[in-house]
Amino acid sequence: MRKMNRKLLLLLLLFSPLVTLAQVHIGVTTGVNSTFVLDKGLSEDPRYNSQMTYNFAPAGFSFGVDISNGFGIQLESILANQGQVFEVLDVAKTAVGERKIDLSYIQLPLLFKFMSAKATKARTNFSLGPQLSILRNGVETIQYEASTQNIENTNELPEGATLNANGSYDVPALPSTELLSTSANEEINKFNETELQIAASFGVDIDISKYFYLSTLIRANYSFTDMRNGDLVDLLKSSNLNGLFDRRANLAIGAQIGLNFMFGGVRSFKAKQLDRNAEAFLYNN
Repeated sequence: MRKMNRKLLLLLLLFSPLVTLAQVHIGVTTGVNSTFVLDKGLSEDPRYNSQMTYNFAPAGFSFGVDISNGFGIQLESILANQGQVFEVLDVAKTAVGERKIDLSYIQLPLLFKFMSAKATKARTNFSLGPQLSILRNGVETIQYEASTQNIENTNELPEGATLNANGSYDVPALPSTELLSTSANEEINKFNETELQIAASFGVDIDISKYFYLSTLIRANYSFTDMRNGDLVDLLKSSNLNGLFDRRANLAIGAQIGLNFMFGGVRSFKAKQLDRNAEAFLYNN
């Protein structure tokens, strides 16, 4: 009987990393995003050429609970910059200016985290969940030189534009002009203050000491709601300006790194401690 009890206790010690109690962890993060403003009107307008745009998510905070070794829930608060630059092109496809969208958000993702159940030093994970993004500030500007541009008939003509025989337009120079802004006097010229998004990530957690681990991941988020004010969206839809009224969404894909503190010790440390306890038990019995 004593021998059987020893075997049962040893099995519990060896397999207990798979059935540990919930663990709480907190962390700080930083990252960089490649951001895209998805707007069919802008993408199909011959005057605009989208540029690859990178923005920082300089600071973030995370709080998570690992309910088991394979599943957890994590809430994050991230200061993130997003937006995109579009070149303004003339008829020769030469850049004569730019249309720039700059946005700064507080992002609040609630993530369901699916993790490798092994108690190894490095473990993979996948996270998915809803995200609320609260706009801190934003501005959309446009500026270009005097030039000849291709302007679709369904688009609103710039002030002072004159039609050429070939269907193009000569337009005067336009100094930097705000199109939308969080500080605009009229509500219709402001951005939507909140966006509902879906967030997802894939990464690796790496234990670096008894209580700390490093999180490295690739993450993405996509907005279901238009970033522009609802009244403006309704106005653009009713005006039949095909280059303007399509839904405008945010997409960000980037990399994030974080330093995290695990209350009670990281998983690989706890596994080693259990192994030591098992060895001590066998030695003493």
